[in-house]
Amino acid sequence: MATMSVLGAPTETGTYRRGCIMGPAAYRTAGLIESLRDLGHVIAEDRDLVPDTVEIDDAAHAPAHGVGATAGWVRAVRRAFAQALARGNVPVLLGGDHSIAAGSLAALMDVAPGTHIVWLDAHPDFNTIETTMSGNLHGIPVAIASGLPGADLIYGGPITPLDPRQITMIGIRSVDPDERKLLKSHGVTVHDMRDVDEFGMGELIRRAIRRAVEAGARLHVSLDVDFLDPDVAPAVGTTVPGGATVREAHLAMELLHESGLVASLDLVELNPFLDERGRTATLMVDLAASLFGRTVMDRPTTTW
Repeated sequence: MATMSVLGAPTETGTYRRGCIMGPAAYRTAGLIESLRDLGHVIAEDRDLVPDTVEIDDAAHAPAHGVGATAGWVRAVRRAFAQALARGNVPVLLGGDHSIAAGSLAALMDVAPGTHIVWLDAHPDFNTIETTMSGNLHGIPVAIASGLPGADLIYGGPITPLDPRQITMIGIRSVDPDERKLLKSHGVTVHDMRDVDEFGMGELIRRAIRRAVEAGARLHVSLDVDFLDPDVAPAVGTTVPGGATVREAHLAMELLHESGLVASLDLVELNPFLDERGRTATLMVDLAASLFGRTVMDRPTTTW
């Protein structure tokens, strides 16, 4: 059983839709802490973070917006996540939009630089400050954690960059043209939903696990609500049809748990304002429970 640090980052600075700020509270309301404790895990801390104060002029980086506010959250997340890792805890980061993953990824490179990343998302989030078309900074965390343009700006100084070859992305189905070029040139392993259909979720997850085992690495899982199909998880502002089913997502979590390699988790992009009677929050909590040891025989039936 693990000792865990549950860290909330109630922010929506990286997106244009309001509501993600309520995400950490919704996870807790849906029973995340109780579910982890029921599995025998110890919750060493459960708190919401406070962003650093960072003043950056958006006009100099247009169309990017919320640059200073996002940088403040990223820096606070990086510090708290790294502290949890250094204590030997398993950090569980509750978002908030996906820009906060720039903090968790940088923390991993600070404390456990060999860690492999399993990125479960409809989007690769591999734009830079220079290539972003929307200006929404939830589309840049992997690129800047890899040291691409914008990293010094967001982090406030040099970082140990993430090696993009340590990343496996699964469920991708929306990629910008410049982002596609960056992914190819930096050697990121990208499995879109065509791969999921053709090879199966289980095979793709096993490949990611094998790569980590061969490298002697631990795993960090970054789970975006829009990895899931919006029919089963409507509470996200960036819905893309054709995502993972409930069963595919649980299979992914169960296989990752069985690997014994998962050392940290992001749960991001939950927008309770768009949810239906808490069904998405409940599903995400169930997936987190599967990742940390709940089996099919333990799973309660939910009535809607």
